[in-house]
Amino acid sequence: MVISGYRELAATLRAAIQRGEYPPGATLPKQEVLAEQYGVNIKTVREAIKLLDSEGLVTPIRRRGTVVRERPPMRRLGIGRYSKKKWKYGDTVAFMADREASGRAWKLTDQTQTVRLVEADAEVADAYGLAPGAQVYERARLVKDGDQPTHTLTSYYRPEHVEGTPLVDPTPGPAGRGGGFAVLTLQGYEPDHMTETILARMPTPDEVELLNLPGGEPVMVLIRKTYTADDTLVEYARGLHAASRFSWTYEFKLPD
Repeated sequence: MVISGYRELAATLRAAIQRGEYPPGATLPKQEVLAEQYGVNIKTVREAIKLLDSEGLVTPIRRRGTVVRERPPMRRLGIGRYSKKKWKYGDTVAFMADREASGRAWKLTDQTQTVRLVEADAEVADAYGLAPGAQVYERARLVKDGDQPTHTLTSYYRPEHVEGTPLVDPTPGPAGRGGGFAVLTLQGYEPDHMTETILARMPTPDEVELLNLPGGEPVMVLIRKTYTADDTLVEYARGLHAASRFSWTYEFKLPD
């Protein structure tokens, strides 16, 4: 088979990966072999590999070659992850529900966090109706699947809602039995409904390092607002998810 350029070669290799000829974790043939097989020069092969790398399909690894990236099927549940029977009447918090739905083990130390009083940025202040710079509690979590970071979630709370509760305790793991939603309920602010907004973008260099992202992989940004039944905002949260490490699953009844 003769290839006319690097884009055509990339398309051919992409199709082979998608057909399963090169499964996740497999190493593509050496560049010299690919060049001979497809009748192109080494520069064309390198450009094709570079393109596939930018798409998140492969990763060049020194002394090993070009490796097809693993894509573990981690499910991020939609409505189901917030079921009250999980956190109000049980021990399971949202990230644990995702792990269980994905058939994966989890432990409390899969979630670490830092907690501090900070000045509310413009988005947080606007959501809460506060003056810019007003103090809020910031609870920043990094969640891992084994040794691999999967996402971050940073929640912001009004001090009067969470002062003196486990939500301001930096101990690794959820904020006690049932997590943050159970804590808010005990404080008289039971979560009742929420909105989630999701967008995609390329990561910053710091985010690449934090989530151990391969080259070219985007992130999914989640904005979550949690309210009580009387529409009091009790949590404003931002999440950052490695795009290839999740599938997002939503189940809901169609509205009238």
